[in-house]
Amino acid sequence: MTLPAGTTTEDDLPGVPSPGPGAGRDPLTMLVPDFPFPYDEYLTHPAGLGSVPEHRHGTEVAVIGAGMSGLVAAHELMKLGLRPVVYEAGEIGGRLRSTAFPGVPGAVADLGGMRFPASGRAFFHYVDALGLRTSPFPNPLAPQTPSTVIELRNRAHYAETAADLPAEFGEVAAAWRRALVEGAELEAMQDAIRRRDLAAIKEIWNRTVPRLDEETFYGFVAKSPAFAALPYSYRETFGQVGFGTGGWDTDFPNSVLEILRVVHTDADDQHHRITGGAQSVPLGLWRHAPDGLAHWPAGTSLQSLHGGSPRPAVTRVRRGEDGRLHVLDRWGTERPYEAVVATCQSWLLSAGIDTEESLFSHDMWMAMERSHYMQSSKTFVLVDRPFWRDMDPATGRRVMSTTLTDRMTRGTYLLDGGDGVDDPAAADSPAVICLSYTWNDDALKWLALDTDERVRLMLHNLKQIYPDVDIASHVLGEPITVSWEREPHFMGAFRGNLPGHYRYQQRLFSHFVQDDLPAHQRGIFLAGDDISFTPGWAEGAVTTGLNAVWGVVHQLGGSSAPGNPGPGDRFAELQPLRLP
Repeated sequence: MTLPAGTTTEDDLPGVPSPGPGAGRDPLTMLVPDFPFPYDEYLTHPAGLGSVPEHRHGTEVAVIGAGMSGLVAAHELMKLGLRPVVYEAGEIGGRLRSTAFPGVPGAVADLGGMRFPASGRAFFHYVDALGLRTSPFPNPLAPQTPSTVIELRNRAHYAETAADLPAEFGEVAAAWRRALVEGAELEAMQDAIRRRDLAAIKEIWNRTVPRLDEETFYGFVAKSPAFAALPYSYRETFGQVGFGTGGWDTDFPNSVLEILRVVHTDADDQHHRITGGAQSVPLGLWRHAPDGLAHWPAGTSLQSLHGGSPRPAVTRVRRGEDGRLHVLDRWGTERPYEAVVATCQSWLLSAGIDTEESLFSHDMWMAMERSHYMQSSKTFVLVDRPFWRDMDPATGRRVMSTTLTDRMTRGTYLLDGGDGVDDPAAADSPAVICLSYTWNDDALKWLALDTDERVRLMLHNLKQIYPDVDIASHVLGEPITVSWEREPHFMGAFRGNLPGHYRYQQRLFSHFVQDDLPAHQRGIFLAGDDISFTPGWAEGAVTTGLNAVWGVVHQLGGSSAPGNPGPGDRFAELQPLRLP
């Protein structure tokens, strides 16, 4: 459910004209309060990111993982004249994985990331650089969503705007906003983010972290005066409907700090999807030949440097007798590197890769092992046309809507193949339904079921909400499904810190600044959204990839560009709070 105030607009999106002077407030951006470094300004600075000494040009740097973080790191290292060597155990894209339905161009299932907030300016920097197109994502009650159905307690509520819902929903939204204002300084924080007042952001957040580090999301909601004054059923409604993308009760056991970062930076609102699928972004970085390359000839890309394909999966990382880091691949080839960027999920460094223990301190291993990963499941079907645009002559309503429910399906999203939900060009073309998108316990309910059984149960659940709609009659071909917790190279969808885990996250994020580490622990840099403070968002993958680039450049004797200090250069000023 979209919050009643404090959100950005589509005009804030990259590639969309701004509304003009005085038309509104400055936009919210993902200046994550733990480390509010302005990555968007860093990326667009005309001086570039920096340089390495000329004798270092061509130096090989291993990059483990060809997801968004790994390819951002590799792309920027290549531009600086280094030679990234990318290893990938599966396919390029990581959790930005898109699967096309056979024979239908443009009909794509985004199995991982599928909606990207306007506030994620570093991510959209690369979307724009690659010339990719986007369209608004049809979240519940978003302006671009024709209609939404919220079905709770066996009662369906049809709405084209939030004003169409019963008063209880407005009261829940108001209580949530009041809880944020009174308990988390929402207005002060968002004002500081809009003004890019980094000192104010840090001041507010540094007094929030000690107070709320050990609080669950549910505890924050239940203890707030706003919700405490309301019946318990209102908390149930909030858990089912939530805000922005929909229900959030599967996040209730997690640290409330995870939720506040999302809300403060508007990450759960104003979403766009990538035309052709989210995987177009990492694939684009793999194939793109950027201008202004150091050392490499014009036309060089990551793809050309690798002869077309990444190297195989990594099975071991160790420190060699020559002092360099040695990386062994699954077919037995071991190569030495001056630096390694590891972007795989942190659990894999112990569960999937034989990583020499001495490369990290015990405290770092503890932080990696204690990372809590959330489960996630999605199931998509291809349908003959976007039949949900049809109007029921008896009611004057659309026959089907973006749906939130307390049934097993939880969230159902209707995705046509056009540039907008009502694009006439796509009216008679095949379209896609995400029958169900679930997290945590709800995702585990699907884990033991095969694809056909999942679809059968999902269609049964939706039939209870739409008894007069024969969804199955529109389905074409084979469904596509994923449960990220059983994917061997992922072991979960994304990190979701539990209460008391802030210290672990602070260690993981800060590891790219290595001057105080002993020599035998330097040179391996962690990156990826689970290393960031914004797990599950591509922005965190991008920004930690850039942190690793700074670390590698520093390791090799290089420096940031004059007038454009990098994240490590401003670390002492902006670093995450260290709890005792």
